[in-house]
Amino acid sequence: MLTSSIVTAESLHGYLTTGSTIDLKIIDCRFALGDPDLGRQQYETAHLPGAEYLDLNRDLSSPVQVHGGRHPLPDDRFFGAKLAAMGINSDTLVIAYDDSRFAFAARLWWLLRYYGHDRVAILDGGYSNWVKAGYAVTADLPQSPAHGDFQPQLQSDWIVDIDLVKAIQASPAHLLIDSREPDRYLGKTEPIDPVAGHIPSAVNYPWQGVSTPAGFALPIEAHQQRWAAISPDIEPIVYCGSGVTACVNLFSLHLAGIAPAKLYPGSWSDWISYEGIGDRG
Repeated sequence: MLTSSIVTAESLHGYLTTGSTIDLKIIDCRFALGDPDLGRQQYETAHLPGAEYLDLNRDLSSPVQVHGGRHPLPDDRFFGAKLAAMGINSDTLVIAYDDSRFAFAARLWWLLRYYGHDRVAILDGGYSNWVKAGYAVTADLPQSPAHGDFQPQLQSDWIVDIDLVKAIQASPAHLLIDSREPDRYLGKTEPIDPVAGHIPSAVNYPWQGVSTPAGFALPIEAHQQRWAAISPDIEPIVYCGSGVTACVNLFSLHLAGIAPAKLYPGSWSDWISYEGIGDRG
């Protein structure tokens, strides 16, 4: 169904081939941290019919500053204008996909909801599964749509800054969740940031645990079991390296029916940007 937070390739293909009148926008979010131009090159080579492209660095983040991490949240005016120019209206259903187990599609999924647009879902299995299923792809770029009426309405209480993270570290009413791989959490390796380790008191729930290796979301029951240790009186605060893959865990928490859960957007890369605070935990 196109009304859930996770959409199958079969359902989306059925919509595209039956001429439904649903106001739909498909967004290609493919990206590679080690090769920032790869995602756009892949999009220009082949993408789902009608899909637009949003780049993690250029569209889903704002420029890097001294603090704020490697992928600060995009400016709401810029982001809103970008989405409106793509033809997104208040009632548009947005379906995001990537080829990285939701790593980048979940960023868009969370951003849209943070900016007040709840009609958004992620394509299960991503681009690879769409192709494997034999559905059409194209190199044709979509025609310029009519300008949409998207207006950001920030959910400002969905995020926390470094001061609040420091304040809740010993709080039994909060759970600080590190979404990175175990070796990065433990400080055994750090391929991206200049300091290894994790924020003191954080527990580790790697974002890859949300999906299968082929990029399919686990069943709802598995998400509920994954977060079974979080009681209703505990507020999760999620982070990763730069606030991107943490959104995969936020997606999982949403599927499990756990709310509210908040994002520390700057994440580890913001935490270590403050002198003397980068202790390994």
